[in-house]
Amino acid sequence: MTRDMDIEHPILAIDHGAARIGLAATDMLGIATHPAGTIHVKNSDPMEELGKVISQRLVKTIVIGMPYHMDGSEGDAAKKIRKFSKVVARFFPDIPLHFIDERMTTMSAAEKLHSAGKNAKKQKAIIDQAAAMEILNLFLEENGLLD
Repeated sequence: MTRDMDIEHPILAIDHGAARIGLAATDMLGIATHPAGTIHVKNSDPMEELGKVISQRLVKTIVIGMPYHMDGSEGDAAKKIRKFSKVVARFFPDIPLHFIDERMTTMSAAEKLHSAGKNAKKQKAIIDQAAAMEILNLFLEENGLLD
């Protein structure tokens, strides 16, 4: 894919799950990526929490992981993400929103955390942010934004 000049940094990546939403973001120049927090869906207002992160980090682009089936089709999880993305777009209408295929990102994140010495119990607190990092890196790579 060619570089899209409409993509501006900082970029916020979202890994949306039923219980938690993992976040990762680029810095202002797009040089580095960082975990940006986890939103616990049942204990907070996700749009309010997203708004805080977007405001603090001056987010210019949002990327949401789309959970396609292995055959590329969309199931119930993808329908939930499309519904969630419409809410995000309504709350933050001036920020372009993109989707990225998130198949295998959580597995990849778990493998990297395991390689770094984090067992399953230790991974639980950070796996959503790590998956969001995978989503962000895939988006950057697919759009020619990695140097």
